[in-house]
Amino acid sequence: MASGKSDYLENGLLNHVMNGAAMTSPGATLYISAHTAAVGDAGGGAEVTGGAYARVAVTKNTTNFPTTSTGTISNGTLIQFPVATANWGTVTSAGIWDASTAGNLLYWGDLTASQAVNTNNRLEIPIGSLTIAED
Repeated sequence: MASGKSDYLENGLLNHVMNGAAMTSPGATLYISAHTAAVGDAGGGAEVTGGAYARVAVTKNTTNFPTTSTGTISNGTLIQFPVATANWGTVTSAGIWDASTAGNLLYWGDLTASQAVNTNNRLEIPIGSLTIAED
């Protein structure tokens, strides 16, 4: 399973830590996206469109992302996408963004198991299944 930080986030963190350049923290909300083609450090992939699709807003707090001291953090609440009103295709990966549309990709990763999302289905990411690790 592939996953990682976006080039945007890697460069921002390196510049912030190593040369003191200010890095703007994403606002109070993160946005989870679903993709039918792999995302990578430079972005890309094919984000789902149509059929009532929207990125899922997740407030940044310790309920949604419990504090960690292990270098790994996971979602503490269920992440539910809207019910599909048309086929979305097979979702293979997800992204974490700083905006509900467009914006900057922060993290990305492949799903453990691809999920076909057909009309009247809902894509869900169970508690503890969206995991971000720093090593």
